Amino acid sequence: MKFKHYILLVAFTIGFVTTTYSQHRTFAIKNGFAVMGGISQYNIITDNFATKSRQGWVGGLSSTVDIPNEWYNVSFGMQVSENNLEISGRALEGVAGNEMIEYKLMAVQLGFTYHAKVIGDNVTIDFGPQIQYNGKLELKDETKEGYFINGYDSLTALDIADISQFNVNAMAGISAGIGSFKIKAQYIYGFLNILNKLNDKNLNVGSATEKFKGNQSMLVFAVMFSF
Repeated sequence: MKFKHYILLVAFTIGFVTTTYSQHRTFAIKNGFAVMGGISQYNIITDNFATKSRQGWVGGLSSTVDIPNEWYNVSFGMQVSENNLEISGRALEGVAGNEMIEYKLMAVQLGFTYHAKVIGDNVTIDFGPQIQYNGKLELKDETKEGYFINGYDSLTALDIADISQFNVNAMAGISAGIGSFKIKAQYIYGFLNILNKLNDKNLNVGSATEKFKGNQSMLVFAVMFSF
């Protein structure tokens, strides 16, 4: 995916948001900029496949707005992540097996976040919506393109790669730290069916009658530095 377009868009938007808040006439608002990086734990919650979460990485930037006279701060930002998960499959069509097939998923998330102050700015409860654009599921080992997905007679590992690429997420988490350094933990849940696009394809699902349905689940553990 061409993430440069999203980075330019977010950079422009952050600049606009910062300017808007700095002109607030009621409160002494302090604007800032933050960068973060860490690890992700990703999975797709579904009854169609047997999946296993795997670790990936996440990085991002945000425009932070400190509002001293309110119970919350706000931020607007972007996260880029490389997520990994495994789906159970087998090498041969008519032979039972259970070999985990590894996939990679690149994603960009844009979010607006409220930071409820628990202990001033040192500990906050974070929550807010996100919109997400992601790529297709990419096989980490291309030699397994012809492997078969368990639970289906002839559905291959490559058949399920073209998943839905737009999502709306809810994020909740906690941040703790002193000064410009914070540790963050987030849970992100996708409201939309990330496997829905598979239902529009003429896939060979054999005798299976259930539609493809799944929701993404993502844990993020990261450190953040603000300026």
